[in-house]
Amino acid sequence: MTYSELQQKLHAEGQEQVLRFWQELGAEERHALSDQLEHVDWDMLRLFDHPARKKGEIAPIEGLSLAEIVRDKKIYRRVGEEAIGAGKVAAVLLAGGQGTRLGSEAPKGAFDIGISHPVYIFECLIGNLLDVTERVGAYVPLFIMTSEKNDAETRRFLKEHGYFGYPAEYVRFFVQDMAPAVGLTGKLLLEEKGRLALSPNGNGGWYSSLARAGILREFPAVEWINVFAVDNVLQRIADPAFLGATILSGKMSGAKVVAKTEPHEKVGVLCLENGLPSVVEYYELSEEMANARGGDGALLYRYGVILNYLFRADKLKEIAERHIPVHVVGKKIPHLDESGAFVHPEEINGYKFETLILDMIGLMGSCLPYEVERCREFAPVKNRTGVDSVDSTRELLQFNGVIL
Repeated sequence: MTYSELQQKLHAEGQEQVLRFWQELGAEERHALSDQLEHVDWDMLRLFDHPARKKGEIAPIEGLSLAEIVRDKKIYRRVGEEAIGAGKVAAVLLAGGQGTRLGSEAPKGAFDIGISHPVYIFECLIGNLLDVTERVGAYVPLFIMTSEKNDAETRRFLKEHGYFGYPAEYVRFFVQDMAPAVGLTGKLLLEEKGRLALSPNGNGGWYSSLARAGILREFPAVEWINVFAVDNVLQRIADPAFLGATILSGKMSGAKVVAKTEPHEKVGVLCLENGLPSVVEYYELSEEMANARGGDGALLYRYGVILNYLFRADKLKEIAERHIPVHVVGKKIPHLDESGAFVHPEEINGYKFETLILDMIGLMGSCLPYEVERCREFAPVKNRTGVDSVDSTRELLQFNGVIL
């Protein structure tokens, strides 16, 4: 856009303040800012003062229990292995985060959780995937979503470590889309005089980012995509039994879940909302719902999600043409003030816009909850110490025979 066109567009949106330092910018900085503004989703920004959507009618969802899975696992595994062997399965690793809470500024996947020798988070995850591909005799395309901050370092780290034994020709990287941040009055913020304050657009942005990168066109046979987060070092990726069970169910998606340890465990719960699959946060369940039990004594709302999902690729393409719900979240956002001084706020001073993968479950229309053993498949490493920490993760890895 020309400067005049930018002025007109920003005036129409009430955002002229982002050009306050225009005269101080060089040609490259002006071009970069103009390019950013051309890609702003103005419809999304208008959501900042909209009230949050209220939950609909919540009800329990039926899923596959551990006992049912054990009974039919051979059937599920056969179907899943056939799909993998036919090239119908891809995996997406959400790895855009840094290890800041672990005391590291490197990509989270590069964090070393070893004791006597290096054992990296990426190494654990890729090892889990290799367990499957070596047994089946076919590789699964691995798509790794990075962020603007950690993309170069993530690529370099994995290349230096030979992708931990995974064939490089089956590994692709793509960068998560960014969304602009606004102040408390909805005005766009600047992090530099020629750059908007941006942040990743939430884990629900993985598919739009992947589609924009054009990677899926390289693997036209893919019918199912397994999406998982970098946090959980024990999760099974492209799990044939999970895949086979979801395929045979006829549902458009599947979610690995663990049974809640107690009614108020702080974990999102897979259930039904207005008849469609939905993830309800623990604090959104009423006291009555949280404690409700069925005839077998088990909690009715017991399926805690662990961010390991299967999606039908054709259905994903269909829902991508609609807007995934946007969540407006209050944050402390570093930015330039009106004088150009950089501000590190101590209190919430604005909003970020995020889409969440859990909202995609409802848009898919149907979902199979697939229960897994917590001690075998759920070891999140979120904190340095305490709950879901490096310490607890090490204990679980050792319990599962990993030498640290």
